[in-house]
Amino acid sequence: LGEESMPILAKFNAHFAQFLSGRKAANLAGVLFGSVVLALTATGAAHAAAPVPWQMDLQPPAGSLAEMATDLHNLLLVVITLISLFVLGLLIYVGVRFRASRNPNPSKTSHHTVIEILWTVIPVLILVGIAVPSFRLLYYMDRTNETDMVIKVTGNQWYWNYTYPDEGISFDSYMVDEADLKPGQPRLLTVDYPMVVPEGTRIKLLITGNDVMHSFFVPSLAVQIYAFIGRTNEAWIDVPVGGQTYYGQCNQICGVNHAYMPIEVKALPKAEYAAWLAQAKEEFASNDIVPVQPEVTLASAK
Repeated sequence: LGEESMPILAKFNAHFAQFLSGRKAANLAGVLFGSVVLALTATGAAHAAAPVPWQMDLQPPAGSLAEMATDLHNLLLVVITLISLFVLGLLIYVGVRFRASRNPNPSKTSHHTVIEILWTVIPVLILVGIAVPSFRLLYYMDRTNETDMVIKVTGNQWYWNYTYPDEGISFDSYMVDEADLKPGQPRLLTVDYPMVVPEGTRIKLLITGNDVMHSFFVPSLAVQIYAFIGRTNEAWIDVPVGGQTYYGQCNQICGVNHAYMPIEVKALPKAEYAAWLAQAKEEFASNDIVPVQPEVTLASAK
């Protein structure tokens, strides 16, 4: 989506990181501030598909599905912040206004009809207001029949397999060792054979597993689906226009090498994708061709 769609906080974090990296040394206040921010944001940065130094916000959404999910997240963040501030202010007011020194003989009132109606109706209205965009997103995520192509994703210990059933190709995707990384390739996120998709395409994902439970998680595309053996789950992604690489990881603990099971989704222009597909059909041609069964005529019972 480009720089324009990046949330304001993410832009600030990126510029702030550049500012810090350009300094030869930091004073004590800067070190203390950076330590606090790093401690508060370490968890979020660890799950970012395209990590940014000092990142505090979600990564920029890619596609309509991710944009709707980010909008819902931002809405809920505002709602829960307002509720928390209101409750905190109410507690402070009650603690000061009705302290023992000011109220030696406290009121014994146990019921108040208006207050009881308010604290029932207002939360219900808030939940209804949250439910509207939530259900809108939920049903939008279920539109797996409105897609342009299908890719089957299979989780294994500890790599992914991608199958393009309509194209007859299938290949495994392993993490590239740190010693083999090329300049610009992110550590622990780069794979030898990424899942290649055409830009501006809606893609149905059929996700399953071959052993233990895995999770296909690409946050920038707003997709997280568990991979179980013997079961196929459906999801879809909306890849926007523009060549870009989206990173993710298995985020379900699946064994000793769980941390080395990255996901790389590479979006290409239609012409480049067609060229890649032609080459992939030669390199990854699938042998799982289902033979056509001859027509069987049953004998008559007469």
